[in-house]
Amino acid sequence: MRPRTAVVIGGGITGLATAALLSREGLEVTVLEKQPETGGRAGSWETGGFRFDTGPSWYLMPEVFDHFFRLLGTSAAEQLELVRLDPGYRVLFEDTAEPVDVAATRDGNIALFESLEPGAGARLEEYLESAEEVYAMAKKRFLYTTFASFLPLLRPDVLRRGPRLARLLLEPLSTFVARRFTDPRIRQILGYPAVFLGSSPFTTPSMYHLMSRLDLADGVLYPMGGFHRIVSVISDLARAEGSRVITGAEVTRIRTSAPAAAKSRRPRFPRRKPRAVGVEYRDAAGSLVSLDADLVVSAADLHHTETALLPRALQTYPEEYWEHRVPGPGGLLLHLGVQGQLPQLEHHTLLFTRDWEANFEKIFGQETSVPDPASLYVCRPSATDPDAAPEGHENLFVLVPVPSDPSLGAGGIDGAGDPRIEKMADAVIEQLSSWAGIPDLAERIIIRRTVGPQDFVADLNSWRGTLLGPAHILKQSAFFRGTNASRKVEGLLYAGGSTLPGIGLPMCLISAELVLKRLRGETGTEALPEPAPWAAQVSSSQLPGGEPPAPQPSAEAGT
Repeated sequence: MRPRTAVVIGGGITGLATAALLSREGLEVTVLEKQPETGGRAGSWETGGFRFDTGPSWYLMPEVFDHFFRLLGTSAAEQLELVRLDPGYRVLFEDTAEPVDVAATRDGNIALFESLEPGAGARLEEYLESAEEVYAMAKKRFLYTTFASFLPLLRPDVLRRGPRLARLLLEPLSTFVARRFTDPRIRQILGYPAVFLGSSPFTTPSMYHLMSRLDLADGVLYPMGGFHRIVSVISDLARAEGSRVITGAEVTRIRTSAPAAAKSRRPRFPRRKPRAVGVEYRDAAGSLVSLDADLVVSAADLHHTETALLPRALQTYPEEYWEHRVPGPGGLLLHLGVQGQLPQLEHHTLLFTRDWEANFEKIFGQETSVPDPASLYVCRPSATDPDAAPEGHENLFVLVPVPSDPSLGAGGIDGAGDPRIEKMADAVIEQLSSWAGIPDLAERIIIRRTVGPQDFVADLNSWRGTLLGPAHILKQSAFFRGTNASRKVEGLLYAGGSTLPGIGLPMCLISAELVLKRLRGETGTEALPEPAPWAAQVSSSQLPGGEPPAPQPSAEAGT
């Protein structure tokens, strides 16, 4: 019997994680990555002795990482050197001289909140208890499900909490927080996790107050070697399981077979759907290559997958669907190599503007514009990791949420980006210099690279240049986020931040597991057992749509 084959589009963390799981399941897997290196949003850029992570930089939900590694017969402790950050992060507020350092422990943060607002410590305890309960429910019933069936959700624990869950879904996070806390600094600290979800606290459902359990109770970790270290580890595990990874391979279309005739000749029985039989891609030399596969998994941007890689008739999510979706923010990114030390900044530092709601309205409102001043985020990995920068220097990664608008432009090295992007970067450097008390910051920068929304389109095929993916507002969360299986093409599955379960590195690992659950026909809501009972080979009945057709000899064999 011919071994079953799969092709995974995209060599970011989701694509590599999916490949590792499918290879361990017994499939022969090929990963196709457009860029010269794997990583996607979680990439790396090195120059002059500096090593910059180009994307994610918060290590949260550590149990999700460990569960994924255990599915592959290892653990996070074996694969990564994790350091707990203390403080977890620092917050600088506009027109407020004293920073607020968020502690590494739950008790430390209860004491911190009490110092900011009398009585807030006890209220934070209640807030975190609620967050922990909702987080546990989310992991057990909503994150690890494909929503292929809703029957597993009809459990007593879900039904019993139904009225409360409904309230949490309908009330914005900002309102939920404001009813409990008065101090504007506390409100901003508790509202900021909405940004991790690609949204605003004024539109994100209060269900997501569960996020505060991650930073205020569990604490924030950092993987030594940077976040691209995680990509490297998962890539190595995928290859060890037998996956083949090809870089410089840009997929140009998903190939499909003609619809199979139904067994019955009666006209009321429709023909079967077409089936994915492989992909066509352009290799690093520019040649067009056809690759057969029984299963296609796209870990690329879902909008690009649907609207660029499939004909209109086979699109589950055509262009008109996206006209009614809400993107997460775009991003202005700065990678700065700085001479000398920067003790004014912690490993993670957040800058929050006074007019909080107006800042978000400029990013997500009907009439968008770039906030000035902006609420922004700074990562200084050299505070923890000596390999992130040469001795006597600092490494800064700055993220400024901006509208998801590619017309803002692209960045470049040493001021070579589009003028608007570089002007925005100058303003951000000046703001950071002023707020953090680093008057000579601009003069000390020896490495400068900017990235704009247009870069996300060019490099990652990102829908509307969004930094993260569709925002986690109510109509784009849980089963409203869509499905991870095409409704028009058999054997075509989706993974990554633009599909289930959502945005963030932990969600991307869960998304890879959901591909495996869909492949197996698993409709339960809980994570797969550790270790999973791996089959030596997947039977044809386990592949979506049943028995695959014979492999196609060329790109012309089926469209």
